[in-house]
Amino acid sequence: MGKIVVTGCEIEGLYVIEPTVYADSRGYFFESYNEADFVSAGIDKKFVQDNQSMSSKGVLRGLHFQKEHPQAKLVRVISGEVYDVAVDLRKDSATFGKHFGVILSAENKKQFFIPEGFAHGFLVLSEKAEFAYKCSDFYHPNDEGGIIWNDKDIAIDWHIHEGIEPVISDKDAKLPAFKDAFIF
Repeated sequence: MGKIVVTGCEIEGLYVIEPTVYADSRGYFFESYNEADFVSAGIDKKFVQDNQSMSSKGVLRGLHFQKEHPQAKLVRVISGEVYDVAVDLRKDSATFGKHFGVILSAENKKQFFIPEGFAHGFLVLSEKAEFAYKCSDFYHPNDEGGIIWNDKDIAIDWHIHEGIEPVISDKDAKLPAFKDAFIF
């Protein structure tokens, strides 16, 4: 059934995935993950953990990664809308320190694949958003790393517009600058 459209980004390894959606007057159906489709598209990852969060408008989570147990992630939004960002932390990459962002929503049903070696974060643009993601390694609380969300060297345009005031956790507000962060 399935089939997906996979679009590469200007940063090697990042992909935006659009599933085939079957809609009619009753609603819709789509396969959010089909291993065979992903492998045939060149995304051959074993996912071991699924996570889900709900956040209110303006909540900004990130930029996070794990150092010794890096995770590839396949992220999507179940309800609402977010601006999702990945930052390349691979020191041997031609795009080291660059970022890419995409709007993910329940409406567009896009997914974002982020390989190991990236910091990841998102900002909630809608009143609320439910965010779901698959990880290629388990969460290790003592292995956390991160970069401050508003780092001047990375200069992410978070799509903060009127009516959105970023809400940052105390932990995320204390994350280091990019120049002081762990690199892969």
